[in-house]
Amino acid sequence: MNSWYCAVPVATVWTSPESAREIDEPGLTNPVQMTKWLEKLPYEQRLDLCDGNRIQTQLLYGEPVKVEETKGEWAKIIAVWQPSRKDERGYPGWVPLAQLKEAEPIHAEGFAKVSVGKAQVWTTDGVPSLVVPLNTMLPYVGAEGEYLRVCTPDGYALVLNRDVECSPSIHQFPKLAPSAAVEKGLEFLDLPYFWGGMSTYGFDCSGFTYNMLKSCGHTIPRDASDQAKSGVEIPLDQPEQWEKGDLLFFANDKGKGNVRHVGFYFGNGLLLHSHSTGKSVEIMKLAGSSLEGDLCGVRRYGKEKTT
Repeated sequence: MNSWYCAVPVATVWTSPESAREIDEPGLTNPVQMTKWLEKLPYEQRLDLCDGNRIQTQLLYGEPVKVEETKGEWAKIIAVWQPSRKDERGYPGWVPLAQLKEAEPIHAEGFAKVSVGKAQVWTTDGVPSLVVPLNTMLPYVGAEGEYLRVCTPDGYALVLNRDVECSPSIHQFPKLAPSAAVEKGLEFLDLPYFWGGMSTYGFDCSGFTYNMLKSCGHTIPRDASDQAKSGVEIPLDQPEQWEKGDLLFFANDKGKGNVRHVGFYFGNGLLLHSHSTGKSVEIMKLAGSSLEGDLCGVRRYGKEKTT
């Protein structure tokens, strides 16, 4: 099984090669046209991405994947940075081959992680190149004034030091309190929901919690159903013990069925979440909402369990 990298700012991982529709073409190309794609999608077609089980997740520029097989212009991949119960190696799905590039050996000092909503990537000659989203992680090889030289699927490039934070490895970024993930999430209020979304072009509910915690140095499972089974369990019936940054989970059948939604506890009975298709990242009052009766669990990530 060969190692490859995502070669576009955001690559969508599809359920099968047949899942993509004609209207999705701008999201399948290299260069990818995320803004054009999302602007073209009316509500019904956006909703069908979920109801039609078309999209699994997304990849960010430079994110490594394992390619299991190819089928025409498509590759069956494992997203190794995205923990999932669907496959112990990572999140599975299909990506257009045009959006991948085979990995080559590199020797880097560490990793640079984008810490702003979107960051400009520059050529080594100082020409604007790609724009990449929050949490894009690229190996770096040294500083050049106000820039950092990074290794990308397209060769060496530059990013502004102020747009990234650096670590010796992907596992050694500073770990901030979960409440910091909530503060980060506030930067994306009113960002439209996108099923399967894992970027600042649009998040789904668990993509939002995954990425806000990732921006604070924490790796959690990709999907809400998996997130609900990890971390530290907090008593559901003792809201006075809930803390800002805890994850609140919601399930069908008044909380008795399958987990279908997740968001951050904001404090004071409020929820910060990426709501659903047609809606946006928002803060809402739980009491009296349609979600109130579906609350099924509270989990805490990023803190050691106290005894």
